[in-house]
Amino acid sequence: MDSTREQGLWKRGVLWLLLLGPLFFASYGFANWFSGQRDDVGSLVFAWESQLPLWPWTIVPYWSIDLLYGLSFLLPAGRREMDRHALRLLAAQVICVACFLLWPLRFTFERPPLDGTFGLMFDLLMGFDKPFNQAPSLHITLLVIIWAMFANHTRGLFWRGLLHLWMVLIGISVLTTWQHHFIDLPTGALAGFFCLWLLPLQGDTPLQHMHLSRDPRRWRLALRYSFGVLACAALAVNLGGAWLWLFWPAVALAMVALNYLLFGAGGFQKQANGRLSPAATVLLAPYLLGAWINSRLWTLRQPAPCQVVEGIFLGRMPGTDDLDGYAAVVDLCAELPLRHTPAHYCSLPSLDLVAPDARTCQRAAEAIEQLRHHGPLLVCCALGYSRSATAVAAWLLHSGRSQSVGSAVQLIRQARPQIVLGPQHLAALQAMLDVDTELEVAHAG
Repeated sequence: MDSTREQGLWKRGVLWLLLLGPLFFASYGFANWFSGQRDDVGSLVFAWESQLPLWPWTIVPYWSIDLLYGLSFLLPAGRREMDRHALRLLAAQVICVACFLLWPLRFTFERPPLDGTFGLMFDLLMGFDKPFNQAPSLHITLLVIIWAMFANHTRGLFWRGLLHLWMVLIGISVLTTWQHHFIDLPTGALAGFFCLWLLPLQGDTPLQHMHLSRDPRRWRLALRYSFGVLACAALAVNLGGAWLWLFWPAVALAMVALNYLLFGAGGFQKQANGRLSPAATVLLAPYLLGAWINSRLWTLRQPAPCQVVEGIFLGRMPGTDDLDGYAAVVDLCAELPLRHTPAHYCSLPSLDLVAPDARTCQRAAEAIEQLRHHGPLLVCCALGYSRSATAVAAWLLHSGRSQSVGSAVQLIRQARPQIVLGPQHLAALQAMLDVDTELEVAHAG
């Protein structure tokens, strides 16, 4: 057993199970009963699903998630991890049951009678689980959460391989037991990853730093992304079929819009190692792909970083092979991951197309000053034209290499003419410079 594990956690786990267990049966049972009284329950099934086989033996992995649900409470090493895991499961229940009540769907295949042990297991299942309430699959949503918990605490190549294989079997079993139609799987997975994003095991939840932005530019950008949400959703609903996958980019764009309105750069969950959290990576994947392509197209004619002063380079988000020769990186990009980072790396996530505030400028200047002593330093953002340029200008002012905002910007523009620094960027730099000047006067006094 892990020596760092808090003592007596099993009692806390039992208490959570005593709360979540009855809530699960009560809420899920009510949703089944309520949908059974309605005459407007539809279905969403693709023609190719009629070719899916019925594998009775897969009822075993299907049922096993109930055991894994309980065992997952033995894994957390501390109260925080235990509570976040339990809250994830609670959030999954609330989200899925709410969807079942708002837009119930019905499973349409008629399962033939089955004998033996597997048949008995199916009979027990159907005593509680009715053919309603399909999307998002609560089974898949819980699977994502439980899988993440077990993956965090499973060591060794063999055991991890066995874990992932069994979890995949559970995921497949919802189809091969004829319990769910295909649409329930991706929607359930999205719901599960949303719970992981909403309640990370480490760090604050997005809700803790949620506040409605007063910046008009952030509102305008949120509105643009919202138009993208509506366009993707409209195409998915009206065209159907494979076009339903457009709900994924719709979810991604909706989350980006909320980041601009409510959550800020923290909503992208960029970690200290340069990567986005797994949950944010999955949820935002369509947007991330578009953002990466956009960064490459805009910088197609100038992919290489530019040296502003000796040892300080300004450029776009580097690829895997673009960090040769750099000892350190200061990264201002919130929305794109940096897969491989040097030993000396600092992430200061900032929203795209939004000027950093004076505090962020100050932190960036201090990070550049600290890391530049290790060797050639790259300061980057998505394009290397705005956020990172602001950071370099802040360092030039903070270090005394430039005496005014205008001279700092001019020096950077000579090295990289494409930089885009608007009035808000200049105002933030001036505010930082004013604070530095006041501190110098105070120290001199």
